[in-house]
Amino acid sequence: MQPAIFNHDPAPTAKLEALLDSQFAQRELAVDDGRLAIREVGTGPAIVLLHGIGSGAASWLQVALALSQDARVIAWDAPGYGDSTPLAHPAPSAMDYAGRLLHMLDALGIETCVLVGHSLGALTATALASSQPHRVSRLVLISPARGYGDPARETQRQQVRAKRLQTLECLGIAQMAHERCAHMLSSRASSSALAWVQWNMSRLNPAGYRQAIELLCGDDLLRHAPLSVPCEVHCGEADAITAPEACHGLAKSLAASFSLIPDAGHASPIEQPIVVAGRLAHALKESLTGSAL
Repeated sequence: MQPAIFNHDPAPTAKLEALLDSQFAQRELAVDDGRLAIREVGTGPAIVLLHGIGSGAASWLQVALALSQDARVIAWDAPGYGDSTPLAHPAPSAMDYAGRLLHMLDALGIETCVLVGHSLGALTATALASSQPHRVSRLVLISPARGYGDPARETQRQQVRAKRLQTLECLGIAQMAHERCAHMLSSRASSSALAWVQWNMSRLNPAGYRQAIELLCGDDLLRHAPLSVPCEVHCGEADAITAPEACHGLAKSLAASFSLIPDAGHASPIEQPIVVAGRLAHALKESLTGSAL
């Protein structure tokens, strides 16, 4: 797959949407309390990709296609996103999301996987790795969001929750996507990357997004540490949302390795998909050889 198809295109989302429909199409799984929308490509050992708060399964398109020669790649629309049924609790925890993820793994017959969490997806990924370590051969966190559930972060929790909810109420999803998409990328990002971030963000469901805000503000990634599975943390070197120093601190707390992704902001799977796919291919290889950090 050539990276050039994702850059300098006069209609970037049209080409990516066509690629999405033809090579990374959505299907639905029945789960305990509704349905779960997923995208899947490739065969081999499983890599499961969890998106962030302002995105969806489609955001992993380029990464998934780059990995599909060597792996079975699955990306979900988290509960409340896309066509996935929201969780029952209005303020779900990471363990609630992890429970739905476990149902997905069971439905797909996946006994163990490399589990990848981007941004808020890192909370769900870490919760599953902590509670079901035998199902996760390696945990990869990309620009992980720690969350604000630690009592010491109560003031920040209230501020972030109020700001997120107010922005949603005042702007709506479409305008929020328009105004926020540039913050997700570095200043060097291509117009196609910017358009794809906005396309994904514009498809948020308000109810699912509100639940995700409650997850972000009510849980704490470090609540699910220490981990018994190998873990690595990566962060875009120009990430202005989960800054490199914060991600490095999380890596230390998790006893995980840490590396930067060059020329990338927060949405590195979109801005630097080939680099991110390379990191995940290496994680897959490490998981198969049983290497520890």
